[in-house]
Amino acid sequence: MKVSTCFSQNKDELVIGCAKDYESSYFRANLLPVISCLSFPTEFKRSKKNTVSLFPEIIGQSITEISEFQNERAFKVIFSSGDCLVFKLHGTRSNVLFYPKDSDFPSNIFRNELRDDKALDLKNIDRNLPLNFDEFKKLEGNASKFLPTLGKIPREWLKDKGYIEADLDKRWQLMQELMDLLQTPHYYIIKADNDYQLTLLPSQEFIFDTSDPITACNELFRYKVVIQAFEKEKHQLVKNLEEQRKRTLSYIQKTQSKLNELNNELAPSQIADVIMANLHTIPKDAEEVFLFNFYTQKEERILFKRGLSPQKFAENLYRKSKNRKREIDQLEENLGEKESLLEQTTTWLAELSEIQNFKDLKAFVKTHQLGHKQKEKEDQVPYKKFDLEGFDVLIGKSAKANDELLRRFAWKEDLWLHAKDVSGSHVLIKYRSGINFPKTVIERAAELAAYYSKNKNESLAPVIYTPSKYVRKVKGSAPGAVMVDKERVIMVSPKGPSQ
Repeated sequence: MKVSTCFSQNKDELVIGCAKDYESSYFRANLLPVISCLSFPTEFKRSKKNTVSLFPEIIGQSITEISEFQNERAFKVIFSSGDCLVFKLHGTRSNVLFYPKDSDFPSNIFRNELRDDKALDLKNIDRNLPLNFDEFKKLEGNASKFLPTLGKIPREWLKDKGYIEADLDKRWQLMQELMDLLQTPHYYIIKADNDYQLTLLPSQEFIFDTSDPITACNELFRYKVVIQAFEKEKHQLVKNLEEQRKRTLSYIQKTQSKLNELNNELAPSQIADVIMANLHTIPKDAEEVFLFNFYTQKEERILFKRGLSPQKFAENLYRKSKNRKREIDQLEENLGEKESLLEQTTTWLAELSEIQNFKDLKAFVKTHQLGHKQKEKEDQVPYKKFDLEGFDVLIGKSAKANDELLRRFAWKEDLWLHAKDVSGSHVLIKYRSGINFPKTVIERAAELAAYYSKNKNESLAPVIYTPSKYVRKVKGSAPGAVMVDKERVIMVSPKGPSQ
């Protein structure tokens, strides 16, 4: 056949098209470090874009011979001119090299990052190994030195046959048996450690077998590139959803426990009512009293704060009770959201378990917006964006994103907010010319700043705010850490975007 086309349209994949009369055939070399394999399709459609032509020297040349190198994972395609292409199949360092006629060194290589290949001498690729007993004896039966190209599967085969413990004669017998099997033209595809592998050694757990090497290569390509890629993507989706489900369950358990604790403990307002009903009997400067609680019908021990009057102490308890009610409402709302998320995640996992092909998997990902492209789109900027009464509010996504937000997106008159004394997101309210920041906008932005911080589950949280010009990054400080020269503090209840 004559070479009619040679191109690449996917990373580290080389396609060579050949034709003769009405017949066509292709070499497809997938040399990605994670998936190195060959296939030989009879049809291949070249893309109209994102494709590049390669090895122009071989176009129009006839293939006269294909031969393997001795004891090496490589073969060469020889052309009518005397030029040749060498397929060096060394796992993660696989490559295709072009050698002009009468040249011992390549003038062109496919994977240019493998610079050492540019000095690969064609005369030195063959490995003339003396595969006889004298050499075996000299090497004391060391299998890796005797046959350096033995892969993991043959080495495991020898080990399972007792090679390590055997004497020299038994080792030689096993080595001859192994070499005979490797010369037998029957191929098996097996699955080991979630990876599809080709072997010449008989296996009871094979998933495909054939005596035709081209069929074996094509089938291996299908398993490694199509099926394994599907399984890997599906496995990652299942793993992500399982992790989400685990986190959600943990949150539900902790929140339910917290709710039970709050609902079962004595309400601060009840103690305040008891204090107010007995103000006339409480001695001045008392730090401890025993009063009858008409709610529980029991006598209660009440400890006062030093320097605080009983009436002021009761007022604090009323305020604390109001905050407690807010906290309970917030926790119940959060709990409802997480229970819905748990139900949704469980449903998705059940749907995912039934999916058996890429088409259905892609439809599932698109429908539920779980794809990488969606995530990439979200990751293009370091912030979440909200609109509050016409003001843009930007919230940093991570510690590094906080630094980027301050460096690239903050203007000196923007208002900067952050939960006080805890880690959390930086929040910016973007300045609008001639318009003061409304109190309602500052309060809502502060609620978001508290929500996106370690104080998320507190009933009340302090948030500092100041113009961005008073916030500066200190050289060498940790991601997200800043110095604030002037600040004001506002107390708010943490509230998320949907609250």
